Amino acid sequence: MKKIVLLCAAGMSTSLLVTKMRKAAEEAGFKCDIDAYPVAKAPEVGADADVVLLGPQVRFNLAKVQEQCPGIPVESIDMAAYGMMDGKKVISRVMELVKE
Repeated sequence: MKKIVLLCAAGMSTSLLVTKMRKAAEEAGFKCDIDAYPVAKAPEVGADADVVLLGPQVRFNLAKVQEQCPGIPVESIDMAAYGMMDGKKVISRVMELVKE
């Protein structure tokens, strides 16, 4: 079971994307837990994650979050995928990152 952490300004704006990602993961047979949090919680929630994704509105925190979560893939969610709430595209990227 993979742990996917999404970070945004308050942990709220990514909730719809989380729902769509869960559905896409289920359809793909990819077992994972996906949750959204405020970016301020990165050190505590990202420490044991398999992948950490930043919402486009907090992508300026990328280097800081990478430092806080050493050895864990951290990247910004594709803006087009985020804007379209394309859970399938985002979960596909997660699967590439964890080599499933």
